[in-house]
Amino acid sequence: MHASCCSVGDYLFFPPTDERQHERARRERIAKKICAECPVLSPCRQYAIAVNEPYGIWGGMSESERRAYR
Repeated sequence: MHASCCSVGDYLFFPPTDERQHERARRERIAKKICAECPVLSPCRQYAIAVNEPYGIWGGMSESERRAYR
């Protein structure tokens, strides 16, 4: 409810199936900027790590960043 992403479409946080690498990098950069100023960044990140969320940007981390963290 207090997350910064609530006012933005989820298209920035979850990749479309036909996304190109440079488009993905740009989209993720924008999503992470939104996350960086989010008041619930930490609980969002903790949730995504705890449930092994396989898709999207959560708490400012991508899928590969969460895998590497674990």
